Amino acid sequence: MEFSSVEIVSASPILALTVLALLVLLLETLLRKSEDVVFVVTLVGIAICIAFTLAVYSRSGTAFMGMLQVGGFTNFFYLVFLISAGLTVLISRSYLKSQEIEFGEYYCMVLFATVGMMLIAAAQDLIIIFLGIELMSISLYVLAGFMRKRVKSNESALKYFLLGAFATGFLLYGIALLYGVSGSTRFATLAEQFPSLTSDAFFWVGVGLLIVGLSFKAAAVPFHMWVPDVYEGAPTTISAFMSTGGKAAAFSAFLLVFFHALNVGNSKIAEVLAVLSAVTMIIGNVIAISQQNLKRMLAYSSIAHAGYMLAGLAAGNDLGQTGIMYYLAAYTFMNVGSFGVLSVLEQQEEKNLTFEDYSGLGYKRPFIAALMSVFMFSLSGIPPFAGFFGKYYVFAAAVKANLTWLAIVGVLTSAVSVYYYLRLVVFMYFRETESTMAQEISGSSLVAIVLCAIAVIGLGIMPSFVIDLAQGLF
Repeated sequence: MEFSSVEIVSASPILALTVLALLVLLLETLLRKSEDVVFVVTLVGIAICIAFTLAVYSRSGTAFMGMLQVGGFTNFFYLVFLISAGLTVLISRSYLKSQEIEFGEYYCMVLFATVGMMLIAAAQDLIIIFLGIELMSISLYVLAGFMRKRVKSNESALKYFLLGAFATGFLLYGIALLYGVSGSTRFATLAEQFPSLTSDAFFWVGVGLLIVGLSFKAAAVPFHMWVPDVYEGAPTTISAFMSTGGKAAAFSAFLLVFFHALNVGNSKIAEVLAVLSAVTMIIGNVIAISQQNLKRMLAYSSIAHAGYMLAGLAAGNDLGQTGIMYYLAAYTFMNVGSFGVLSVLEQQEEKNLTFEDYSGLGYKRPFIAALMSVFMFSLSGIPPFAGFFGKYYVFAAAVKANLTWLAIVGVLTSAVSVYYYLRLVVFMYFRETESTMAQEISGSSLVAIVLCAIAVIGLGIMPSFVIDLAQGLF
């Protein structure tokens, strides 16, 4: 097989990140105390990959015998993944030291997980989606259990691994059935044969199994049971990474499969996704109300946000696609910022992770409390923050697709979410406590959190910036 220089240049972001991950692995192997060097190399390498992504953003087409898509849609998600990884690395430095788990392989696993995410977004074949999901998942299994001396961390990794392997079986069997009825796993072939395949029962079974496998990765109900336990037990910085990069990868797969290959609009698939969306929004928000641990609250919040984005997917129109892409960009900054604040205030043995622990934070750490308030307001969908426009676009898409009932469910459940998001703000500013939260906050973590807050406000004031990047990419 021969590949042209044009293909290599077009695929340079994912190739460069793969080389970076291997370089970091080599440095970790050769250097005795590699943590500082690996941290700097990882950050610089991610910045270079972002530059490559921007340089080839306007290209379009396929590479490597049509297996990978390049430019446009793919590069939009590349940016989301790389920004999520870069922010995660920034907030991880001080957190790893404070939790006494500072090992160079942490950064290596983050990079390999990101390579897997990029493979998913670039896929033009179901087999590539499978390979990307497996590379991402295996790396995240390791990262979820990175606190090897903590029972909860080991438990979270084991649960994630067992349930993830089970979901992978559904996904792979679904791919096998689609191959059996169509003779191909290529998106182009599936799209071409879609009208004739709809009369085959095995086709619908295969589609159903694909929905199950991808819903697990997106944390949609009823495939969500792993989320709260894994987010609680995993290192806080990895919870941030899983809830943003991992979710964005799952929805990039949803968009590729159900928009590019299976024509979700005006089909039975849309009805299934609409029901899945409604149930996910309701259960995620209702159960989040009763949570006292902030990581579990954000975990159920993540489930609810998956439901909002599924509403855009069920709509099956251009506004739904664009809305999901905007939502994922905004959600990356909102959630990395939220978990970032938790990570800088968390102490050994999981202290400072409950609502009560944040009592009076507005007086003890006014700047950090203000940043956390920005993220809570945005997650609840209060204008003019980015979260409001994310929900607006997906609900508007649902209305446009004659799914008004789904948009109403979304608005009502979003109103419910205001309670548990603003509850934290009430604790920070209207409750008193004797605890001090005196630990130092590192410069790199503070920079990452401030950047997230600026992005949340900026994307809320100028949503057209992301919308213009996302439109016309299909």
